[in-house]
Amino acid sequence: MNILLLLKAVADSEATIRPAADGKSVQLDGINWILNPYDEYAVEEALKIREAAGSGEVIGVGYGGDEVPKVLRTALAMGVDSGIHVKGERSPDPLQNARALATAVKGHTFDLILCGKQAIDHDHHAVGVMVAELLDIPSVSVVTKVELKDGKVICEREVEGGVEVVESSLPCLIACQKGLNEPRYASLKGIMSAKKKPIEEVAAVAGSSSVEVVNIASRPPRQPGEILGEGVDAIPALIKKLREEAKVI
Repeated sequence: MNILLLLKAVADSEATIRPAADGKSVQLDGINWILNPYDEYAVEEALKIREAAGSGEVIGVGYGGDEVPKVLRTALAMGVDSGIHVKGERSPDPLQNARALATAVKGHTFDLILCGKQAIDHDHHAVGVMVAELLDIPSVSVVTKVELKDGKVICEREVEGGVEVVESSLPCLIACQKGLNEPRYASLKGIMSAKKKPIEEVAAVAGSSSVEVVNIASRPPRQPGEILGEGVDAIPALIKKLREEAKVI
């Protein structure tokens, strides 16, 4: 069972992100880059599938600049066999990013592609399924359970008000959701061995972007709160504010 992982480097959720001077990008100097948390579920599931099969290869693929090797090493420390760094400048256009990834993996033989259902930075929830479309393979998103049986994959996915069961032929792309598994921690042995595992660097071929960033601005400052009174005596003033100013009643 050969599995590809689409992995994204994202800014630590505790990082402070500010608009850059050009008003069309953000300042990323000094940012701590981490593996996208949803991608961790993909890594864990790939390793579980390989372990259950008793053979196979798991390859992590990341697109971007100098921040990518760090997160690929994180996946290698967890147990991934090798990495591919698709080197290039990521775009705000998810389709352009999907083209770069699809072009990079097109020559590889694989049974499954796993990725997180979305990245915590742009929240597009789009790149994975776009890669599947560009590779002309089926995809299943928001997956919370995976079962391989008789050369097919059976997935449970979250839908509003319930669970949907989807069966697909292989190869297939699966976008993983929280609850699929519990990602493992990298062991000391895994961290040491990750330093010796290969990361291949390839130039990105992404094509042109169809998205233009017009403006990026900071949030307006939050208005200070107002104390209307205490206890039941404050209720008439609150109702007046809700009716006349907020206009919600």
